[in-house]
Amino acid sequence: MRKLTYYVGMSLDGFIAAPDGTYDMYPLSESFIKDFHIGEYPDCLPTHARQHLGVDGLENKHFDTMLQGRATYGAALEIGVTSPYKHLRQYVVSRSIDKSPDPDVEIISGDVAAKVRELKQEDGLGIYLAGGANLAAQLLDEIDEMVVKLYPIVLGSGIPLFSAEFGVRNFTLDAAPPRTYDNGAVVLKYSKVR
Repeated sequence: MRKLTYYVGMSLDGFIAAPDGTYDMYPLSESFIKDFHIGEYPDCLPTHARQHLGVDGLENKHFDTMLQGRATYGAALEIGVTSPYKHLRQYVVSRSIDKSPDPDVEIISGDVAAKVRELKQEDGLGIYLAGGANLAAQLLDEIDEMVVKLYPIVLGSGIPLFSAEFGVRNFTLDAAPPRTYDNGAVVLKYSKVR
């Protein structure tokens, strides 16, 4: 069975974005981009970024499908990109977008958890949950693992990792030691306790 992985960047105080949804405050470095983004998770780079970095031909390592909320997808639409992850099968969860602006992007407006359970039954690589907090909250019980890029910044307020009601769900830290990078980021991988 395929896994749903919430792959996300987060501040030390638990925010994935500023209150306005921007996330350009995270410190990046050439080696973090090269060693982690390109070396480990090239599938999570948008297609236009892969092209810019000269790695568009890289094979997907972890995912062949991605899921994102309307606000996350809206960031791509704002820069004129209607299919931000051409190298993946793309789904956008939205109640406000009636028709997809791109044939490579399917809109999900119904029961997203049921759709994820259906996708998990298919053969293939994993499913990349790109965000945001509301969608992650809707899928909290379906998330099998989390890859958290923890950045050495404090935002004070913003969009949290999850916008969910209180409830305890247990995850365990991957046996491999967390990776640290020269930009101060630590990458943590958690698996849901079943």
